[in-house]
Amino acid sequence: MRLVVDVIEARNIPAMDLNGFSDPYVKLQLGKQRQRTKVVKKSLNPSWGEVFFFKVGDLKGELIITVLDEDKFFNDDFIGYLKLPVSLVFEAPQKSLGHVWYPLNPRNNKPKNKDLGEILLNIYFHQNGSSKDLRCYASSSTCTSPSRQDDSASSKEEKSITLTQKSLPARIPPPWRQEDGVSFKEERSISLSQKSLAGRIAQIFNKNSDAVVTTSTNSTDSVEMPENSKADALDDKSDDQSSSVSFEEAMKTMESRDQGSDLPSNLPGGVLVDESYVISPAQLNAQLFSPDSSFPKSLAEVQGSTDTQFSPWKFDDGDPGLKRIYTYIKAPTKFIKATKATEEQTYLKADGKSFAVLAVVSTPDVPYGSTFKTELMYCITPGPELPSGEQSSHLVISWRMNFLQGTMMKGMIENGARQGLKEGFEHFTTLLAQSVKPVESKDIGLNKEQILGSLQAEPVSDWKLAVQYFANFTMASTIFMALYVIVHIWLAAPGTIQGLEFVGLDLPDSIGEFIVCGVLILQGERVMRLISRFMQARARKGSDHGVKAQGDGWLLTVALIEGSNLAAVDSSGFCDPYVVFTCNGKSRTSSIKFQKSRPEWNEIFEFDAMEEPPSVLDVEVFDFDGPFDDATSLGQAEVNFLKTNISDLADVWIPLQGKLAMACQSKLHLRIFLDNTKGGYVVKEYLSKMEKEVGKKINLRSPQTNSAFQKLFGLPPEEFLINDFTCHLKRKMPLQGRLFLSARIIGFHANIFGHKTNFFFLWEDIEDILVSPPTLASMGSPIIVITLRLGRGMDARHGARTQDEEGRLKFHFQSFVSFNVAHRTIMALWKARSLSPEQKVQIAEEESEIKCLQTEESGSFLGVEDVSMSEIFSVTLSVPISSVMEIFSGGEMDRKAMERAGCLNFSCSQWDSESADVYERQIYFRFDKRVSRFRAEVTSTQQKSPLADEKGWLIEEVRTLHGVPLGDYYNLHIRYQMEDLKAKGCQVRVFAGVAWLKSTKNQKRVAKNILSNLEERMQELFRF
Repeated sequence: MRLVVDVIEARNIPAMDLNGFSDPYVKLQLGKQRQRTKVVKKSLNPSWGEVFFFKVGDLKGELIITVLDEDKFFNDDFIGYLKLPVSLVFEAPQKSLGHVWYPLNPRNNKPKNKDLGEILLNIYFHQNGSSKDLRCYASSSTCTSPSRQDDSASSKEEKSITLTQKSLPARIPPPWRQEDGVSFKEERSISLSQKSLAGRIAQIFNKNSDAVVTTSTNSTDSVEMPENSKADALDDKSDDQSSSVSFEEAMKTMESRDQGSDLPSNLPGGVLVDESYVISPAQLNAQLFSPDSSFPKSLAEVQGSTDTQFSPWKFDDGDPGLKRIYTYIKAPTKFIKATKATEEQTYLKADGKSFAVLAVVSTPDVPYGSTFKTELMYCITPGPELPSGEQSSHLVISWRMNFLQGTMMKGMIENGARQGLKEGFEHFTTLLAQSVKPVESKDIGLNKEQILGSLQAEPVSDWKLAVQYFANFTMASTIFMALYVIVHIWLAAPGTIQGLEFVGLDLPDSIGEFIVCGVLILQGERVMRLISRFMQARARKGSDHGVKAQGDGWLLTVALIEGSNLAAVDSSGFCDPYVVFTCNGKSRTSSIKFQKSRPEWNEIFEFDAMEEPPSVLDVEVFDFDGPFDDATSLGQAEVNFLKTNISDLADVWIPLQGKLAMACQSKLHLRIFLDNTKGGYVVKEYLSKMEKEVGKKINLRSPQTNSAFQKLFGLPPEEFLINDFTCHLKRKMPLQGRLFLSARIIGFHANIFGHKTNFFFLWEDIEDILVSPPTLASMGSPIIVITLRLGRGMDARHGARTQDEEGRLKFHFQSFVSFNVAHRTIMALWKARSLSPEQKVQIAEEESEIKCLQTEESGSFLGVEDVSMSEIFSVTLSVPISSVMEIFSGGEMDRKAMERAGCLNFSCSQWDSESADVYERQIYFRFDKRVSRFRAEVTSTQQKSPLADEKGWLIEEVRTLHGVPLGDYYNLHIRYQMEDLKAKGCQVRVFAGVAWLKSTKNQKRVAKNILSNLEERMQELFRF
């Protein structure tokens, strides 16, 4: 038997290099058998997807898996490891451990509380026959008989493995990793040469790898056949092991074999093509890959490629993938002569609607060509719905470089490949657009009303819902117990009165009867709770659903369709979810769906017009139990409009992040639309507004300049450049480049001798901007220090100067040609994306003046007398009443008392006289996170007047809560009564009640939650 180890991916790997990343790879060892994966460059969440085989002769052995970070000039850094006994796999069900995330362990002398990340493995035993079949597939050109397969030590088989290694797809492990003897010898020889000083120096200058390649090449030259005869021989031998079918039959076969697997993710090198076309996915797939299509040959002619040859599509035995080989001679360039390229295309998915093809390109004749392969991923999915009813397709092509060996020329190779691929796929999109019509953005926008108009909740009768809801063990057992008790009462004779009983009161006569009565009461309470929840779960729309947006500008519309696999937080196995959408400081809240794990909303939310396009949309799902509960977050997600194509958001499933969400694989189904109702005028108006803030004319950039800016940072078409400045980025050494400013981002770009530094972050990510005085190091220029919020801007951390104790990134920019203009522009753009607490107080005061609260002739305040109020707090203090009234004076003591009660950003106006002995003021504050998970904002109006006997004060308050569920359904009324006890001090009594402005079935539940929380706040407020 053989042990199969599938090394899939890892996550949360610690950064081992100065650039904030690692270059991780995995070493595997079982006894004397050693193997390793490829190196994934600059990643903390690497993905390998490689399979390894080990011969198992003793079940007492241990599989050692070590994750290391590759260093070019020094010893590789240790990251973490784990040990697995082979017997554990053998004793597992079906001799497989399945897909499991394993935590990485430190060395013995390292602290064990450090998080070293996790690695995803699939480990299982494989029978020898199956293993031979897979090995035969890996070297299909040489495996013709079982006897030849078993002869793993023969030199002929070793040579055939070397000959066929270049044609293997990237997702199939190379033969030298499957044949244990070969892999161990080669690795041992390479490692011995690298241990010596001469070997290390040779490795630095890339001589060792060349020598190894030369050796392997020489060994294969002696058995290499002429090109034509070799191709014929390969075709003849492959006929026995693979079947050639027509393209249409092959697609039907792939569709029948599909098991609903997800499409592979884009390759990490970047996206080359991201376009939608007016054609069905199946037709686009045939256009690109069918043997009868003329598109590949036309593309080769446009790109200057010659001698194009396509092998037929074939299924290889033992592998469900459909493959073909495409060979051609690439046109010469300024630096590289014409060279032969071999492209192996493999279908990873084809279900009739979605297609994924992996193309692995080998160019062994170019310099260092034996050290790398270029991988391309073609993904075809259904595109957006069109008003005409025609089908559309979405084509995404991504790429990466897969380095088989280490070389110092990696950077140069990647840059050259990136430039060549960019130019090649520009020809690709141009040629494809001539035969297939691309989808225009206006066609998608016209379909918005149709898509949103089709959202209707499926009508379900109350009886059907009741049957589904009450069909559980609790209800069935309760009905059985109730019938049992009724029959018992009917059959039993009346008992005699004894003990403390009297007529009409029958008490339990034994401990057993007492326990039975308790069980019946608890069961009845559970049933009543189920009935109450069912009544509350009737369809009730959220206050934000259906409210039309106001104004002209950037209009954001979000359609909340449904949720999937939401986490259960109580014993019932369900939750009471609702969703909060936040964009540019404005929030929209959905309705609450009681007792649902797969809720259906079908609700539409519109955000008022914004002057600048939004950067992100924050989505968070909560479990509801009142505005002051410890709201459990069921998951959150962030929709970044700068990194996502708007057309892709027209119908999208968004996975939720968070412990509960990731454990349950929770998702939300959304439809998001972003429209600009002002066209180009919105840009001009925004620039005019910024000119007033900056005090300098800002010119509108040309479309060519904006297009270059968008391509430089990979931004969507609606992003426009406002200004750019030459400056230095201060890190260890100053780096000269340009700072680009737009409505949503601040970006930096530098290109020094071909080494590019490129990053950007959002204005919303910035927590503070400071100016440091000029120093000698800054060449006499002030330094702008930008501090990001915790956890923000991690994609730009390679440009950060420092990182403070809390983990926030700090960026230093200096040596501006015009510092004052740059600083004013940066500050104006930053302030435009946020509001200070003082500005919010001013807005709250203006709203309170518009909705001026009328004072009754009797002196009652906003109908407080009409609100049902109850005493929630009472205390006798040994301090004079004047000290207590300092809490309401608006001074320092007032602020400290409010902060002690969990109220942040406290601000208030002066006491204004409304009438004789009656004063009034306005208050604004925000609840601390420990008080309200929503960090609700509160605007309040207080009225102060003396008591009737002039022995104290009466303060009446009306609070309005913003940013909490059902916050617009009620107002909170509070009455503070302070009575002077003279020598004994004073007595404080607090009364509170909830005034409901709208009807809801959850009044008691919400009011109880509010008043219980308010009682705790009062205890902190009057603590002397």
